[in-house]
Amino acid sequence: MTQANRLFVRLRDGAHELLGQFRSYFGLGGKVRPEPITDTDALRAFVSSRASFIAQTSLYGYLRTRAGQRYPDLFESDPFLVSINLAKWHMFLACLSDLSVYAGGLIARRTALSPEQVRELMLALLDRTLDETGHPTDADAEFPEHARRVRTRIALTDWRRVADDEDCFQASPEALVRWAPVVKEFMQLDESIVRNSVRFHWQEVRGDLRKHLDAHSIAAALG
Repeated sequence: MTQANRLFVRLRDGAHELLGQFRSYFGLGGKVRPEPITDTDALRAFVSSRASFIAQTSLYGYLRTRAGQRYPDLFESDPFLVSINLAKWHMFLACLSDLSVYAGGLIARRTALSPEQVRELMLALLDRTLDETGHPTDADAEFPEHARRVRTRIALTDWRRVADDEDCFQASPEALVRWAPVVKEFMQLDESIVRNSVRFHWQEVRGDLRKHLDAHSIAAALG
């Protein structure tokens, strides 16, 4: 096994070790699958919770893999904790961006809603999440501008061209590469593996949304 493959396996296994703890925290219920997503409230809750889930498991999983046995010691450093929190919030926005595009694409393919209607729906859900999140006290001054870019992406997405694959999951791997608080030389070595690892983490979320999204009920509710 090559060094790159070994790192990918460690990233994957490290993230799996964190799944139980994070599933409990986010109320995902272990192996229990979500209920059918039949209205906008359920869709917003799914997108927001899974964005948080992927953001934190990807970030902490990578840091844990990179730090090894020193991982617990990292949290005793106040400057490092600040950096982790900054990265966490930027990862959340990036994950929110990717999953919102994917969810909107599913709705566009499964219903007769126009692209404009899908855009209005996804912007409304995004705005509610951003309003609820506000500007977290442990986020940095760039957080509002990043949130604005996420909204712009949703507003400009061509919903007819969103494929049911991993193509729209570009912002979250990029955010981890940019914001993870690791030595620059390490990230240069790890970058391609880190990107693939984040995309791998999305597979289960995509499957859950495909299975449980009742797009027709959501479209009907929109009138």
